[in-house]
Amino acid sequence: MTVPDLMRCGVLLLVALACDSAVAEESRSDVTPLVISAALDEDVFTPLLDAFQAAYPLIEVDFREGSTLEVDNSVSADSPAPDVVISSAMPLQMARVNDGWARRIDSPQARMWPDWAKWRNEVFGFTFEPIVMAYRLDLARHMLPPQKHADLHRLLTSHADLLRGRVTTYTPQASAIGYALAQQDARYSTRFWELVAAMGQLDASLENDTRSMLEGIEEGRYWLGYNLIGSYAMAYAQHHPDVIVQVPMDYSLVMMRMAFVHRDAEHPEAAETFVNFLLSQDGQHVLAGQTPLFSPLTDMAGPWTAKRLRDQVGEHLYPIPLDATLLAFVDPARREVFMRQWQETFVLPEQTSEATP
Repeated sequence: MTVPDLMRCGVLLLVALACDSAVAEESRSDVTPLVISAALDEDVFTPLLDAFQAAYPLIEVDFREGSTLEVDNSVSADSPAPDVVISSAMPLQMARVNDGWARRIDSPQARMWPDWAKWRNEVFGFTFEPIVMAYRLDLARHMLPPQKHADLHRLLTSHADLLRGRVTTYTPQASAIGYALAQQDARYSTRFWELVAAMGQLDASLENDTRSMLEGIEEGRYWLGYNLIGSYAMAYAQHHPDVIVQVPMDYSLVMMRMAFVHRDAEHPEAAETFVNFLLSQDGQHVLAGQTPLFSPLTDMAGPWTAKRLRDQVGEHLYPIPLDATLLAFVDPARREVFMRQWQETFVLPEQTSEATP
């Protein structure tokens, strides 16, 4: 090949590379980013994220996992704001929406979503997750595992020596979901404070999240956990046979992950597309078939549905209402009163007296 031929080939190669670069740049410009701030374990949520990406390949998801308090803080503190906000801390989500941080969605999916699982078409509860107890398998060698709240209280009082320091639950002081669950328990159970006192007497460990409780049970540091998020516990138990999950048979609280589009979303169309997908038959089918988050839709088929849960537990499921009553739980005065009672009830009597001047 002559020099002129080589030069012509070089020119053609440069032109081809320039064209490829231009195509790639144009392709990148077609991709819309989508920032999701979520108090939701990404490992559990991955099947739905994957299904969304397959359906909408030109939307690039930036999933930012955080605690309930971190996600709540992101609503007003992050700049730019997240496009979609998802959290299990239902009172905090409702407070943000009530304060005007959410965009109303006017879509067929939003209009058709059950009224009991949405508010003003601005925030939507898209899961149906029971609150459960969990225990180590070898607990059964020492005592009959609890199936009801009364069983749990009886174990805490009759097997105090064995269970001291081996019980765990959420801390309502540092966990927004922990506080919400404690408030709801006090609402439904007349013996809630007796249970709190019994856990305090046994030096129960207070954790910030369900995963820490589950890991403690798996490692043997804890024998028994109370008020864990069922979706996480069930997913964890699938890979850790020493962990047994029990949905309480007398009553079980049910929480819903609440999602809304941020009013200052930089990518509102992508955000609405994502929320609509959560509410769609396709999205709920993935939720019910591939995640333990449970679909709230009564006509949805799959192993993880509200209907199947009711078939197993009966009518003793108490969904936390997604309505304006949630706002009472973020009232500072109410929180102060509740937390004072919690601390006085949970802390051991001798610790209380020592702390009193």
